[in-house]
Amino acid sequence: MSDDGTHWLTPGVGAVGAASFFSDAGHEVTTSVLPAFLTGTLGASAAALGVIDGISDALIGAMKLVGGPLANDPRRRGRSASGGYLGTAVATGAIGAAATVWQVGALRGIAWMFRGLRSPARDALLASVSPTSAHGRAFGLERAGDNLGAVAGPLLAAGLVAWVGVRPALYLAAIPGLLAAVAIVVAARESRRRSPRPDREPASRRLDLRALRDAGTLRALVPVLLFEFGNLATTLLILRATQLLTSPQRSVAAATTTAILIYAGHNVVATFASLVAGRWFDRAGPRVVFTTGAAVYVVAYCAFAVGPHSAVVVALAFAAAGAGIGFAEPTESAVVAQLLPDRLRGSGFGVLGAVQASGDLVATVIAGLLYTLISPGVAFGYAAAWMVAATVASGALRRPA
Repeated sequence: MSDDGTHWLTPGVGAVGAASFFSDAGHEVTTSVLPAFLTGTLGASAAALGVIDGISDALIGAMKLVGGPLANDPRRRGRSASGGYLGTAVATGAIGAAATVWQVGALRGIAWMFRGLRSPARDALLASVSPTSAHGRAFGLERAGDNLGAVAGPLLAAGLVAWVGVRPALYLAAIPGLLAAVAIVVAARESRRRSPRPDREPASRRLDLRALRDAGTLRALVPVLLFEFGNLATTLLILRATQLLTSPQRSVAAATTTAILIYAGHNVVATFASLVAGRWFDRAGPRVVFTTGAAVYVVAYCAFAVGPHSAVVVALAFAAAGAGIGFAEPTESAVVAQLLPDRLRGSGFGVLGAVQASGDLVATVIAGLLYTLISPGVAFGYAAAWMVAATVASGALRRPA
């Protein structure tokens, strides 16, 4: 139960968590298989993969900003969420039929556009079907579902490729996405039942930055932006782990396999950390949870910067990074949910998504250049410095009165 005596784990909250699990499992299948499909089946280069992923990630941030105002209206957010999940599933599965690299890029971009469009609507739905006193637990459950999907997806991809091959695996990746679309419909129905009366203050259909500023949202996003400037893509962590684990006694192939297994452990830790963060947020407020998330990232990045060659130490560093993202992500979403009235939540989640996407892009690009041109130690030291700044700025996060 929540603090006010109501049950927080309603069918709607559970449905959003299930949607995040199924959807992430589906597109993680595609993400896992895509390198082999592009380079092996279509004969593309690694650079093509980087361009496709970079453009797709940029489209997510842009579409979150577009989808935010659409999610302000309770009557529209259900359609935006279900349509976004359905579009992601169909476009993801269609990649299996691609015959050229540009077709893969176009379909991946369309899938990621739908993924960005649905995100503010999903978060606004979740906030509307959960009690205010349990927003932390609700968003913790949603992030746990997403992280658990990131564990199941690669394992499912490996099994599908061994069983049916690369192209059929890409086709079958649409099935979890379709299950996610069904699950989000359950949440949308519960949200409609809980919607305020028609005489409520009308929802804003534009991105009203002044209203978000007056509610304190923009101020709260400062530590979030600092955090995201240090939030490196896990591909860099996997690369660093592979290099550290490669030795005369351990081949590159064996090191890569070990690094991938350690990455799966990172997602397991993130799953449990999300659940802990949600309950902790509801009891102690956002500041302590967010600060802890940034602080454990500092520990992880310092370990990667120093460069231990021990598999145990590398695994512990990966686990610390998993705990960091598990603590931070539910906190960021729950803060926005509690600061804003329902009529502005879509815009708030859209701006939050744009901040996260742009910050992550800047972090990965700059750290990647530092990694290549100077050294991995400098790259991870750079990221750790941003996490220290986020820890200092976390005072801007506080529970609304």
